[in-house]
This record gives sequence, C-alpha cells and structure tokens, in this order.
Amino acid sequence: MINKYITATILAVVAGGVAGAQVSRPVPRLVVNIAIDQLRSDYVEAFMPSYGNDGFKKLLQQGVVYCNAQYTFAPVDRASSIASIMTGTSPSNNGITGFTWLDKGSLVQVDCVDDHDYEGIFTDERTSPKNIATTTVNDELKIASDGAAIVYSIAIDRDAAVIGGGHAADGALWFNEGASCWCSSKYYFKRAPKWLESYNLTNINMLADGNDNANITDLALHCIESTGMGADYVTDMLSLTYDAKVPIKDEKLDKEKLLDKYVRIDKELDRLTSTIESRVGKSNVLFIITSTGYCDEAEVDYKKYRIPNGTFRMDRNANLLNMYLGAIYGQDKYVESCFYNQLFLNIRQIEQKRINTSELLSRAQTFLMQLSGVGNVFTSKNLLLSGDKNSSRLRNWFYPNNCGDIIIELLPGWQLLNEEKFHQYTSKESLMPFPLIFYGAGITAKEISTPVTVDRIAPTVAKSVRIRAPNACSVAPLY
Repeated sequence: MINKYITATILAVVAGGVAGAQVSRPVPRLVVNIAIDQLRSDYVEAFMPSYGNDGFKKLLQQGVVYCNAQYTFAPVDRASSIASIMTGTSPSNNGITGFTWLDKGSLVQVDCVDDHDYEGIFTDERTSPKNIATTTVNDELKIASDGAAIVYSIAIDRDAAVIGGGHAADGALWFNEGASCWCSSKYYFKRAPKWLESYNLTNINMLADGNDNANITDLALHCIESTGMGADYVTDMLSLTYDAKVPIKDEKLDKEKLLDKYVRIDKELDRLTSTIESRVGKSNVLFIITSTGYCDEAEVDYKKYRIPNGTFRMDRNANLLNMYLGAIYGQDKYVESCFYNQLFLNIRQIEQKRINTSELLSRAQTFLMQLSGVGNVFTSKNLLLSGDKNSSRLRNWFYPNNCGDIIIELLPGWQLLNEEKFHQYTSKESLMPFPLIFYGAGITAKEISTPVTVDRIAPTVAKSVRIRAPNACSVAPLY
C-alpha cells in the first residue's frame, strides 16, 4: 500500500502541473470498460420507451456517442471482440481468433484461455491469459503504475473475464454455474480473496436466480468497495461483460424475452453507473460501453423466399480435395482436418515428400473455387503476403498459429455443414449496427455518425489516463 500512496502522490503532482499549464480533461480515478455481448443499436432504439431515465437514456444523452462502431476483422465472436477492445488491435496481432481453435500440433479443439499450468479456484477449469500475444490497456496501466493500479475483470463466461483482465490483472472472476459461485484461477491468486469467499457464502441464493447481469453488477460493486478501487489518484480499471443474448427457440426469436433482456440491462447500467458515481464522483470515473459486434440470429429459410442458397458440406469437400491432390502427388492424406471453414494440411508430410507447398496450395485453391457455393478461397500465403482490400478483414483476423492453411468463404445465404464435427452456420457479410459510448470524467455530450473502429478504444483510454497504448496498437485515439 505504501508503494501505491507514493505513486498517487507523484501522479497528483504531475496532474497538477499539467492542469496549471493548460486546460485538459481530468485523469479518472476509475475506468469501467463495459462490453455488452450481442448488443444491437436497433434493439436499443426500439425499446427506448420502456427504459428509465438513468440507463441507456443517460448514457446516450450525456455521453460521447459514436453511432457507427465497427470491428476491423471478421469473423467476430465474444472472445475476439473483447481482445480487440483491450489490446487495440486485431486477432492477427493479439492471437485471439475466437472462443476456440484447432491446435495445429494435436488437431484437438482448445479453448482460448485454457492453461493446464494453473489450477482453478472454485472450479475445475485450468485457466490463464497466456494466449493473448500482446499487452492490453490493463497491462499498460499496471506497468505505468508500477503495479499500484487495481485491475479486475468480471463476466459470466470464462473467456470474457480472462481476456478482459489481461496478463497483469489482480483478478479475473467468472461464474461457475454448476457450483453457483464466482470462481477464478491460481494464475491470479494463491487462494481466493477473503472478500470473494465471503461474498460467495452470503449470496449463494441470489447467485442461483439466473439474472446474470444483475449478479455481475452486484459483484462489481462489491469488488470496488472491498478493494478500494477509485479511492486515490492512481487510476484503477474494472472490465465487465454484460449479456444481451436471447436464446433462439424453434428457429424463432422470442420478442418478449428480448424486450425483457434490454430493459434489465438498462436497469443494471443505471444501478452500476449511479452507484459508482455516488461513491467515486462523476468527474472521477470514466465509463466505456460498446458491443461485441455480432448477434446470433434465427435461421432463415431462404428457399421459401426464392433467395439463392445451398449447403456446402465441408467434410465431404475436404475428402474430394484430398482425392484430387492424391491424383496429382500420389495417394496420401494431405488434408488432415477441418474446423468450420478452415482446412488444415499435413505440412510435415508434404515437405517430407518434397512437394512444393506453394504449388500445392495454389492447386487446392483453384480446385475449391470451382465448387458450388464458394465465394472465395484464401491460403495462408495469400493472407500473409496480400494487401488486397477485399481480404483485409479476413487478413486482420488471420493468426497463423491458430488458423488453417486454407480458408473458404461461402456466398451469402449458403450454409456450411460438417456432419463429422457437427459444425453448422449460414454465411452472411452484413454489418451489425452497434454504438460506442464514452461517459463520465471530462466528457461533453456529443453524437458522432462518422464510422469508427473499436480498436481505437484502448489508445483513447490510454490517453485519458496518461499511459502508453498497448504494444501492438498502432491506431490513434478517438479524442
């Protein structure tokens, strides 16, 4: 604690000197970074009459609102989007291409935060953030404060909590549904903090009630109070992940449940922001709210509406490609495995047979392009060397260690089906509308319609708290 007070004194002197020299935004004592999984602008707007005055309405009326936020890469899921928010870069740099990927050595599906070196606390899951290949803004805050900043991340899901925390967080907490308690990893603690143990014991009935977003708010407020976040001049950071997802039943979206979900989120944003403001002071806290940028949707029967469609059977077409390559280079298993729209080749065997890998990839690309439903085919070599704007979003996603040697893009409306691995999805390229909101310390209300990318959150937060941006972030702050 002595170290933290020394750091606080230094920062206070520096801040005072800067304030005396020029007018600038105050350095917040607490930054609260909120990702709302699958939040959509059209739903936020549609349910506006049902909200209170201090949730979405307050944020939209009093914050800096970027109406057209976008991710720089595709595909997007919860893990890859939160990684981009925190690192200020895309999966091609930070390494988090999704919830899961196929391990190239074992060809076994792995979770993005799996780590057998660290046992779980109140869970059997072994976990760490080792797969994040760069620093996060949380890490940079820890470095800049010489460890004095308090950093926590809280989410229902393990990947969101761990990626939201980064490498240097004091703790990442997620919910163990089977045990009805909040859990973590020995990567962060030798044993659970006493305040967390006590919280689990005294709130077990509430934890089991199924209102995930309310449970996140409860723990977040308890964490702030128990750890002293926002109590001094050293900026602390809290990362939260709320959930706007509504289960799809019988291929239909339940509109009543969707309305209820957004109204509940509105109440939690009200409770969270109002309580923190009363404790820390509105001028001392900065809130950032955005979406993970994708949304699970009910399948559409395109055939019913005479819209072009079809089914691309990934496992069968992988076998066809293997037969084609065998006819050219001799019978062998050139395609080792497939994972969604990615093909993994037996590169070691190909090299042992002294086959020109570039030539084989080119032949495979040409063959696959002739199959029905294929819009484009990219090889690892194409993606690593190409600056083609048509492949830029995919290139920003592609990380060689976690991705296949060949990526197949289907035409919109076509369904990918892998009967062996039970993978299934329908191809679409439409962008989902979602906002990016800054609210709190030094913020003047403004609405900005110019499109902005989410990777600019991290450098904006870094500038606000007077630290450097994450080490792979090359984009400019938003303000």
